Amino acid sequence: MTYFAFLKGINVGGHNIIKMAELKAMFDSLGFKNVRTFIQSGNVVFESADKAKAIKKKIETAIKKSFGFDICVVIRSKPEMDKIIQEYPFSKVKNHTECKITVGFLEAEPSIALIKELRAFNTVNEIFEVKGNSLYHLTRGNFSDSIFFKKNIVEKTLKIICTARNWNTINRIFNI
Repeated sequence: MTYFAFLKGINVGGHNIIKMAELKAMFDSLGFKNVRTFIQSGNVVFESADKAKAIKKKIETAIKKSFGFDICVVIRSKPEMDKIIQEYPFSKVKNHTECKITVGFLEAEPSIALIKELRAFNTVNEIFEVKGNSLYHLTRGNFSDSIFFKKNIVEKTLKIICTARNWNTINRIFNI
């Protein structure tokens, strides 16, 4: 099975630095096949016969041992990534193609009550949509000005770890 590993908080602001060549070598050493990394933000595509939960634990343990810090890793299978792309929720939003779109990979599926709390932050310029364990975020401004980024509103409201990638990265990594 093809899997995608998304590492949270590496190579951001000079913290938790991991070179992609070293990360790839670590994945290779864990027995994963056809390992590829994509850009410097901790995106790895690989093959494994193991289940996602076991893979997550194996990778997080290896990162701690190899690099000395705790990193949350979110795993998605190829069918899950295909579903994320197919379920893009903003096609009916006016001028959505001119907006900044982000996908948040949630560590678990949030409760309906917490999703409703997050939706209360929606405005004409910023929209949050949750589908299963994926968060879709649209902003008409700069991502760095959004409440997603500035106030970490997603993790605070949903009470779930989230690591995010922009829509272009999602589509490009799916096809490597």
